[in-house]
Amino acid sequence: MDARDEEPVILQKEQDESHLAEKVDAIRRACDLGDLDALVSHARSEGGFLRDDLRQLAWPILLRCQQARRDDDKDWNELPRHADEDQVQLDVHRSFVYYPSGTDEELSKKKDELSNVITNVLRNYPYLCYFQGYHDIVQVLLLVLGEKQAAPAVTQISLFRIRDYMLPSLKPSLKHLQIIPAIIERADPGLRQHLSDVRPFFALAATLTLYAHDIQEYSDIARLFDFLLAHEPVVPIYLFAAIILSRKKELLEIPVDEPEMMHFTLSKLPSPLDLDGLIQSAVQLFNDYPPESLPFGVWKQIPACSVLKSSRDPFREQTAKNAVKLFDQQTRQLRNDELRKKALGLLWTHRKAIGSVVVAVFVGAVSIWIRKKGFDASIWSYMGNFKAAFEDRFF
Repeated sequence: MDARDEEPVILQKEQDESHLAEKVDAIRRACDLGDLDALVSHARSEGGFLRDDLRQLAWPILLRCQQARRDDDKDWNELPRHADEDQVQLDVHRSFVYYPSGTDEELSKKKDELSNVITNVLRNYPYLCYFQGYHDIVQVLLLVLGEKQAAPAVTQISLFRIRDYMLPSLKPSLKHLQIIPAIIERADPGLRQHLSDVRPFFALAATLTLYAHDIQEYSDIARLFDFLLAHEPVVPIYLFAAIILSRKKELLEIPVDEPEMMHFTLSKLPSPLDLDGLIQSAVQLFNDYPPESLPFGVWKQIPACSVLKSSRDPFREQTAKNAVKLFDQQTRQLRNDELRKKALGLLWTHRKAIGSVVVAVFVGAVSIWIRKKGFDASIWSYMGNFKAAFEDRFF
């Protein structure tokens, strides 16, 4: 390549460097001003916040970490142990599998820090239930922010972004997944029909951990967190729908009578991931088909106390006290649903005995009414036949 051929390449490189420098200055300025709209725009744009030193400025603003510091002023070392701490230690022991690289001593130090951050949050908010994969989320925040800044960030993301996943049951999480086929139905009914025999459980690991369990490149997960932390809690679900739509050709090649293969394919994220392209697609899906417009009544089935609805504006100042109230409300709903399910199961198990009693009471009541009205004897035969037919049909 002679000098004349090199000139366009050099010029393009200089332009790219100038553009990046301008973006760095713009991100710093937005952080200084607390300009949330500007930060959201930068989080969506190519490369997100670009570097960890900029993320250290932007993420605490997006997560409202100053509020966490006001709410959380207790020394976690002096608080009672959380019930899930043994499981925390098991997961911490197998953390940092893909990143960062370092000596055994350095990784051991990081694991201690990870344990400290998780234990800090769980002891300060003991009603939160740890779930496997939570440590994947926390380790991203820890690596970007450091131990001191990570604790309030993890508090905020736990209370106001992933609270539904920290309930005593994962049933609300499974209900979240029903939003995915509803989005696909609106965006591409043909693809939705092709996937109709596959339940959306394939997306649980990715959405539960904000993709931190599935993405193996540190630069990719840090960049993705730029986007996710700048948007409301339902957006990770739209992102998974965008991933499915991006794989339409591959998925249509899998026969509909092979649901296991379909599930296996969908449960693995494509590699490589076009993160910037997928982010733009997710934003477009959200704008075109907001949650309230989705079919199958999926949004109505999400309770008002769910984090998906209570954090529609992720930057609205909320208190830990309010989060506790919503958590308790949702826990009571879960308990009532479980009791209702057990009661219905009991009724079904003993349906014959219960049915006979119900029919006997009904026939007795009608008999009294017949006597009072003075109908002839033929109707008594009819009532006997009705009782026999009812018991034969339903019991």
